[in-house]
Amino acid sequence: MPAAATSPDPSPADRIDRPSTVGPHRWTAVAAASVLVVIIVALVVIPVPFVTWAPGRTVNLAGTTAQNRPIIQVQGLTSRRSKGEIRMTTVSVTKVDSHVGLAEALVAAWLPHRDALPREAVYQPGRSSDQVKADEVQMMDTSQRDAVVAALRAAGQPVTELPMAAAVSTSGPSYNVIQPGDLITKVDGTAVQSAADIQRAIRKHTVGDSVAITVLRNGTTRNLYVMTASSSKDPKIPVIGISVGTGYRYTPTVTYNIPSDIVGPSAGLMMSLAIYQAIAPADLIGSLHVAGTGEIAPDGTVGAIGGIREKVAGAQRDGSRIFLVPASNCRDLAGTSSTMTLVKVASLKEAISAIQKIRSGVDVKEVPHC
Repeated sequence: MPAAATSPDPSPADRIDRPSTVGPHRWTAVAAASVLVVIIVALVVIPVPFVTWAPGRTVNLAGTTAQNRPIIQVQGLTSRRSKGEIRMTTVSVTKVDSHVGLAEALVAAWLPHRDALPREAVYQPGRSSDQVKADEVQMMDTSQRDAVVAALRAAGQPVTELPMAAAVSTSGPSYNVIQPGDLITKVDGTAVQSAADIQRAIRKHTVGDSVAITVLRNGTTRNLYVMTASSSKDPKIPVIGISVGTGYRYTPTVTYNIPSDIVGPSAGLMMSLAIYQAIAPADLIGSLHVAGTGEIAPDGTVGAIGGIREKVAGAQRDGSRIFLVPASNCRDLAGTSSTMTLVKVASLKEAISAIQKIRSGVDVKEVPHC
C-alpha cells in the first residue's frame, strides 16, 4: 500500500523566513496605547493644586422647609408670608479634603459657569477639614446676626449696641462662665457701653479679686462672677480672659432653618432682605422672583463675594428674574449674558429701593444695574 502523502518538515530557513504574527508595528501600537492609558490615568488620578467651582443650589428664604417650617421665622413682631421668592445662592466647591485631577481642572476652566482656582486662593494652607468647617460655620453665624441687625434697622425697629464677649480664652478665668456672644451690660453693678468701660472697671481690681459681670444671654439676664488673673504682658494688671466686640440688643427673635451644610458669609444680603420682607410695614417683593448674594454689615453695607458668575447661573437655572449683585462684583460679570435683570446694590437700602422701583413699573434701565 502506498504510503500516505505527508508534507516535509519545514527547514529552519523556512521558519525564519515566514512572517511573524506579531511584528514590530504591532508592538509600537501596543506601546503607544499603553502610554496613552498611563497619561489618561494620570490626568484623572494625580491631584493638582486647584479647586473647582460650579453653580450650587439656591434656597428660597421666603419659603418653608420640607416640614413646613419657615426658612426664616421672626417672633415678637407681626410678620407676613410671601407669594414671591427671595433666593440665596451658593457655589458648589471642591471640599478641603478632596482633590482635583488635571483633566477635571481643565474642563472646569473651559466650561461656561464653572471655574478652577488655585487651592490657596480658597483654602488657607495647613488648615484641616474641621478647622475650615469651623471657620465657615462661624462666618455664617456672624452673617446671620448681622443680617438681623441690618433688617431691623432698615424697618425702623430699635437696635441697641452693647459690648459683647467675642471670644473667651480656654485658659482664662472666664472659661465656662462667660460664653462667646454674651452681651455685657454691667460690671460690678455699673452699666457699661464699650470695651473701654469694661477694661476700666476690671482694672479697678487687683489680681485675684472677684468681679461681678452681668450679661444678657439669649434674652435672659445672668449675674456671673469671675476671678481676675494676671495679664501676660504685666503680672500686676488684672484680666478676665475675654476679647470684647460689638453686639446688639433687640426685641424680636429670628430663627433660621437654612440647611446646616450651607455655610460662609455671602448670604447676608438675602437673609437680611427676607427678614425685612417679613416685618416691613408694606409687602416689598409681591410675586417677584428675586435672587442675589453679598455679605452684609450691621449698618446694611453690602460687600463683595466670590463665585458671582456661578451664582448668577444657578439663580437663572432656578427661575429667578432679578439678581442683586454687590456693586463691587459688577466688574466680574463683564461679558456675562443673563436673562435676569442684574441689579447693582451697595447697601440693603439700595436693594429695597431698586425692588420698589421695579414693582412700581419703572423701566429697569432706570434701576442701577451691572
